[in-house]
Amino acid sequence: MNTDTVAGIDSSTQSCKVLTVDMDTGEIQSSGTAPHPDGTSIDPRLWTDALTQAWKQAGGAGAGNLVGASVSAQQHGMVALDANNEPVHDALLWNDTRSATEAAEMRADLGNATWIDSVNVIPVASFTLTKLAWLARNRPELAAKVERVVLPHDWLNHQLTGRFFTDRSDASGTAYFSAVANEYRPELLERYFGSVPELPPVIGSSDAGGNLLPQWSAGAGIVGAGTGDNAGAALGLGIVPGEVVISVGTSGTVFASASEPVSDSSGAVAGFADATGQHLPLLAMINSARVLTAAAGMLDVGLPRLDELALAGAPDADGLTLFPYLDGERTPNLPDAHGTLTGLRRANMTPENLARASVLGVLNSLADALDLLTAHGVPVRKVLLIGGGSKSRALQQAAAAMLRVPVEVPVAGEYVALGAARQAAWAATGEFPQWTRKIDSSFEPGGSGGSGKSAGSGDWALDVRARYVEARQQVYGV
Repeated sequence: MNTDTVAGIDSSTQSCKVLTVDMDTGEIQSSGTAPHPDGTSIDPRLWTDALTQAWKQAGGAGAGNLVGASVSAQQHGMVALDANNEPVHDALLWNDTRSATEAAEMRADLGNATWIDSVNVIPVASFTLTKLAWLARNRPELAAKVERVVLPHDWLNHQLTGRFFTDRSDASGTAYFSAVANEYRPELLERYFGSVPELPPVIGSSDAGGNLLPQWSAGAGIVGAGTGDNAGAALGLGIVPGEVVISVGTSGTVFASASEPVSDSSGAVAGFADATGQHLPLLAMINSARVLTAAAGMLDVGLPRLDELALAGAPDADGLTLFPYLDGERTPNLPDAHGTLTGLRRANMTPENLARASVLGVLNSLADALDLLTAHGVPVRKVLLIGGGSKSRALQQAAAAMLRVPVEVPVAGEYVALGAARQAAWAATGEFPQWTRKIDSSFEPGGSGGSGKSAGSGDWALDVRARYVEARQQVYGV
């Protein structure tokens, strides 16, 4: 008898990944991947090409009987279409900053309090509305052709089903949708784009938006609402209130599932929605795993050797403190900042301490974000550590002491795609799948946080945090 399967699609900045998953157990049956071009803007038709390649690698309908699929994708990207649903301009991605001027003007125009009341986020260059404002100002002849605006995952929904539809999690990152009121704010599009294009309907997290077209599957598998990528990861991990996900990737993100919306007039905590009908307060850092890569380059070693050095260093790096704002920073809002290394003495200028300081710098930045989340009333009972940087044993072992909560490291996996597959199973059956989360390792606060010199029960981490916070205020004024 064929196994019932669902397909989870992760269309990220770098690539498209497809997993086919046993609908009952969550076990992966097959997978495929295809790259996306580099850059901050892209013809969205290339996403379709990549999905086609990855889908074929995963076996088309995959192993068994494919009953559904869902798409989780990079958030915020502007896909502006004409009356024939053809792109009028390359899609501007979340990491395209050309609309920074428009974002600043929006903040000055309405003020942070009004933005929070309206959409519960503060405009930054990542968000879709700012990109539309850029298009209207800089390419008015193209803006005049725009009939419909969708997001990257909405575009792929259309490729799979022939219909456009979206969900709360992705819509909440546009700056023209309120996840609190669950409605679009067309007056903001009128004000900053000059018109109100057709927008995709926002359907429920467990709803199906359509059926797979024949070129994707011989059956009539459903297609779920889809999600933004962070909401997809939360769904793949199956997080519950009290659990916070920290992703140490090219950038760093800290987010949690919350039953009530979280509002932050400073803009540090974005009031996004999750993919279960609740909310996903989130903070983002520009500098994360790349800090470790840069430190390895400075010491002329590979990442495995950097990890060995960091484990051998003093738990507190013998007084060295690295501020990892190597490319400017988003949280805290220091776009023009540079990194700083303080506490240098001849005795502590060793490769081990420099490596250790890079790990602690990343963790201090993440701890800053976690503190902000806590300050806004989000309960933090446990941290789930994911992303490429989470493979560092030095970072794993120091994380619980630095963050002051238990830390679990799930088995490495494609959690965004897995979350999309879980949503597809939910839409296909009407029941939320109870798949088992697999944990690779767990850590409790306390201990030396490394295999080098001991520092007692973890008091070293309190000293490191205090030193970091004091110096951050002195050096950067925040």
